[in-house]
Amino acid sequence: MRPDPSIKNLIFDLGGVILDLSIDHTLQAFTDLSGMDKQKVQELFHSSKGFEIYEMGMMSDEEFRGFVRDTYDVNASDADVDACWLAMLRHIPARKLDLLQRLKNSFNVYLLSNTNAIHLAHINRNMITGGDSLDPFFHRAYYSHVMKKRKPNADIFQQVLDENGLAAAETLFLDDNLANLDGARALGIQTLHVSTPDVILEFFHEY
Repeated sequence: MRPDPSIKNLIFDLGGVILDLSIDHTLQAFTDLSGMDKQKVQELFHSSKGFEIYEMGMMSDEEFRGFVRDTYDVNASDADVDACWLAMLRHIPARKLDLLQRLKNSFNVYLLSNTNAIHLAHINRNMITGGDSLDPFFHRAYYSHVMKKRKPNADIFQQVLDENGLAAAETLFLDDNLANLDGARALGIQTLHVSTPDVILEFFHEY
């Protein structure tokens, strides 16, 4: 596999693509904190709209922590809630950051992430090799909680295309989530399913 010669622009997802992510670590942390059955914890995680609302920047950090306490029926400190929420963020391999820097010499490189304020602050503070922000590794970085939009909705992809003058057919979107890929493809954006963490290293091995 290699990029199609027509590709001029790359839009990367973050979690599961650049950042090693394990939602199960957060589910287990919520289980340990609440004493609930893990299957119930997982069901609430996927059915409770507050997680998506927070991801769209429509809930403050304090409101989110309150939502977590209510959802899992716990009387926990901010630090304990944050520790559970951050548990899914595992590691950003330095070789992926190095790859992004190299790709910037050949492509317009963007980040488009469904994320939230607590996660992004932790990533920037604790997970960037030789820096204090993800942003310099891209020509421009887009975060759902700042945009008040989230993947896979068409408007978030359209904003990235419009603000940067990108032609959809010349743009490749890389994500581990099939629904997000479908959302991009509906606008004519080319896509690559990042089915394992090393896919991007293999796909761009010539760069």
